[in-house]
This record gives sequence, structure tokens and C-alpha cells, in this order.
Amino acid sequence: MLQKFFKYHGAGNDFLLADNREGYLSLSKDQIRHLCDRHTGFGADGVMLLEKSEKKDFRMVFYNPDGSGGMMCGNGGRCIVAFAAALGVVSGNFPVEFEAPDGLHTAVILSEAKNLSRTIRLKMRDVKGVKEYPEDDAFFLDTGTRHLVKFVSGLDAFPVREQGKLLREDPRFAPEGTNVNFVDPSLRIRTFEKGVEDETLACGTGIVATAIAACYKGVPGSVSPGGRVTYAVHAAIADLSVDFIPSGEGSGFSASDVWLSGPAAMVGTVECFL
Repeated sequence: MLQKFFKYHGAGNDFLLADNREGYLSLSKDQIRHLCDRHTGFGADGVMLLEKSEKKDFRMVFYNPDGSGGMMCGNGGRCIVAFAAALGVVSGNFPVEFEAPDGLHTAVILSEAKNLSRTIRLKMRDVKGVKEYPEDDAFFLDTGTRHLVKFVSGLDAFPVREQGKLLREDPRFAPEGTNVNFVDPSLRIRTFEKGVEDETLACGTGIVATAIAACYKGVPGSVSPGGRVTYAVHAAIADLSVDFIPSGEGSGFSASDVWLSGPAAMVGTVECFL
């Protein structure tokens, strides 16, 4: 069967998307690995299927390059909203609501350009509880995907791949493991993603985790009426914005009404036999 995929990227985090509203497409782990391979396939940080939903505008099905799934992807969430708009499934005039692996999400298309690049504001899940590791200047939290945020100096030369692999497999986070984000004082970020098992140009849930960890740590953000704070997080090729309402402290810390804003752009289309 000849299958068409649409390639999108969110801040450099790239994905292959397919319209599966008819439900005919079922991908094996081997097929996903092949599609995402950057030498023998088309290359991507993940595969997503846009499917029908009985409750909302559509359902997002996400797979890592190793074929695993069941987690949320913030950059992927923005990309699939842009894809749904390009398909005519949703309109930029109204909020978008969709099902994802970690629950329901809302998004707003803030702007769009002629080259199918859109700026999208995506509502993420609330976060309750942050586990601090003072000896590592690191913080563990779940933003729809498990993340460790470690503050470091000398980010440009930092051995992200080597240290990321060690921390991703650290017994403290077994058996599921964790994504690992290395962040400097200006909130520049480099991320090692499990499932990809390498550094990626950006990770949406990791960017959200970084902003929340920064707030927990006491890094000042921009404060607006009502106690909402906003952080600019700087990925490799794009800046993204995270805003939320923090409350409590220590083990009682939480972040509610969490939003991630950033770009999502179409790259092109590919076809392959499955």
C-alpha cells in the first residue's frame, strides 16, 4: 500500500504525520523504526497519526522512533494542530480540542504564514509535585512525559549525549527511565530524549518541564496579574514561551493552566510502500 506522510517540525523537533481518520493505517514497531531512520528511511523524531474522535476535533496518536508510544509530545501536539488546520479538520477561528495520550488538550492558532508555518499556543496538563535532587541541581517532574531538568554551566560544550544516556538509565528513574534536559542560567536548553536515544533540537514537554523547574528553583519569570508567570526557553533554533499559574512550595508545589507557545511548520510530503 502506498502511504503519504506529511513532514512537520516544531522548533526543529521533526515528525511524520498521516491522516488516519478512516482508520485503515496500522503501523508496526519495525515500520515506525524504518520511517524514522535518518539513513534508510525518511528521518524523524517521531510518527503521529491524526484519527477521528467521538469527543473532540480529532485524536493524536504518537510514536517515538523506537516504536514506543503512550506519552505526550508538546512540539508534536503543536504540529498535529497545524496539520489538522491544513487538512481543514479545524479552523483557526476557534479553539482546537483534541485527545492525546495524556488526556484532552486545547490549542489556539495564534498566527499563520503563507508557507504553512503557524504559531500555536497549546494547553498542557497541570503538574503536581516536583522531586528535587539538590546534589545534582536537578528536578524531576511529569509534564505528560517524564523529565529530569538539570541546571549546568558551559552548555555549549556540555556532553549531552553521554550524560543524558547515563541519567536516562539512572536507577532512580527505573523502570520507565526519563528524558533529560540540560539547562543554563539563561534557560537555554539541550535535551536527550528517550525513545530517540539521542539529543534532539527541541522537546516541548521538556521545555515546559524546564520552565516549571526554573520557577520551583526561584528563577524569576515575567509575572502578570493573577499570579501567572511566563518564561522564555531557548531551544537550538527557536525560542518558545511557557506560562502557567504556580502555587505552593516544596512537595506541595504545583503548576496549573499551563500553556506552551511556539512555531509549527510543514516541511513537505513523502510517500512510501508499507
